[in-house]
Amino acid sequence: MSEANKDRTLSAPGIHGEYVPMRDLAREEVDFCIVGAGAGGGVLGAKLAEAGFSVVIFDAGPHWSPVKDFVSDEMASRKLFWTDERITGGDDPVELGSNNSGQGVGGSTVHYSMIAMRAHPEDFRRLSLEGEVAGADMRDWPLTFDELEPYYEEVEEALQIAGPTHYPWGKQRRRYPQREHELNASANMLVRGCTRLGIPVAPAPIATLSAPHKDRPPCVYRGFCNYGCTTNAKSSILVTYIPRAIAAGAEVRPNAMVAQIEHNDRGRVTGILYFRKRSRELFRQRAKTVVVAGYAVETPRLLLNSASSLFPDGLANSSGMVGRCFMVHSGHQVFAKFPRRINQYKAPPPGGALTEHFNRTMPEAGFICGYTIEVVGPHPVDFASRIATARGLWGADLRRAMLNYNYYSGVGIVGEILPQKKNIVKLHESERDQYGLPVPHIVFGYHENDRRIIEHSVAKMKEILEAAGGEDLWSADRTAHLLGTCRMGSDSSDSVVNADCRAHGVPNLFICDGSVFPTSTAVNPSLTIQAVAARTADRIVDLVSRTELRV
Repeated sequence: MSEANKDRTLSAPGIHGEYVPMRDLAREEVDFCIVGAGAGGGVLGAKLAEAGFSVVIFDAGPHWSPVKDFVSDEMASRKLFWTDERITGGDDPVELGSNNSGQGVGGSTVHYSMIAMRAHPEDFRRLSLEGEVAGADMRDWPLTFDELEPYYEEVEEALQIAGPTHYPWGKQRRRYPQREHELNASANMLVRGCTRLGIPVAPAPIATLSAPHKDRPPCVYRGFCNYGCTTNAKSSILVTYIPRAIAAGAEVRPNAMVAQIEHNDRGRVTGILYFRKRSRELFRQRAKTVVVAGYAVETPRLLLNSASSLFPDGLANSSGMVGRCFMVHSGHQVFAKFPRRINQYKAPPPGGALTEHFNRTMPEAGFICGYTIEVVGPHPVDFASRIATARGLWGADLRRAMLNYNYYSGVGIVGEILPQKKNIVKLHESERDQYGLPVPHIVFGYHENDRRIIEHSVAKMKEILEAAGGEDLWSADRTAHLLGTCRMGSDSSDSVVNADCRAHGVPNLFICDGSVFPTSTAVNPSLTIQAVAARTADRIVDLVSRTELRV
């Protein structure tokens, strides 16, 4: 391991916005260079730094200061999202931006809805349980729920997840670290509708504090959870694992767009090339090991942009699977108007209640896998966009509809999408970004099973809203989350990384984010991404101790 550079220090905002010192490792060969400071990279960086390794974590966006950068303003908060140009196509082009991509230290966890659900044991064995599905490319995960369970517990403790005493779905578990949040009017609406229909429902496990923890206060229910949390009650990577990483000696290098991973003539990576965002100057960071954690679009983009004579199809792409089996979650939503004010955006946190009753294979409905129903609470600008698109409203008609904004409430799904090789992230042939790099071209289309889930879920959500007393119903098409494109697997001819997130054929390259998911599951993915990252960190420490990975 390299020694710390004691001559220079950098600084970064702490969780309250003050600046804290960091080591400056630009001139050294570090043990680990991590690309991406979100759910995967943040957890991995903290644990590796705490294990004594020298670590630099890169992110293309700023190092946010909560007290200075987060505001209760939808339009001003769009800076949190990854809005660089991306080309989308296919039978069902995916909308990219605010609902599925973050830019800046903390990644998408800065603006995510904080719903912290575990995948189920059967989610890791979909191929074994369901068999081959025509048109899909189903695979089992190369690790089991039991292997990941202790890491779910570790991350839940680190984030201080607030959840119900009894969660009725999945494997029986120990209690959540913090008590559940109170339910807002929208969550109570879901409870009322489900109860009248005999559908089990429960408070959602939420990654925001319901009681003080260390120097962080509980949620004050200001209602702008998806635009950055000024009080630091929200357990984003920015205020949980990143401070741990810095305290352990890691450097976080923001506004650094990584362009390429370098390697030697033996196929071992040697570091990265990156642009400083303001100057657009190109720099090099040498590293003994590189971890890519840029999420399911930027991760394959970087690997493909790192093609060379030794890796003509892209780094770690001997299987041809880099970029393939791109997945999202179907996130369709249904809204209804109620006779009393709902104030749907107002906290307690959005997504305060949910039901996993339909998160299962339902032969009678003609689909496998399933979906979860959750409360949603879009703010006025977002809501206006959805109702305008869904109902074709404009001008005075849209204004009249928006006068009833506070009387609307809605629910949405996290629907499992089957992996298909034709759904792919690739490099666009001609379009370039501000650095001269090929932009990603995302091609996506639903499988027939996905469409049956969407049809069933929209009908069921309408039943629930009507049972709760809603009227004037309408639905909005939507997707959420970005998964797949560098899936893990035991067969190197059909996957990109193994169960330890170690790249096949490139021994000192790891990939650790939602791109490694072989299947999408029907739950919000952040907790699983973080649990996989926590496990990967422990596996790396073990590999180093057995000299199977040299740093």
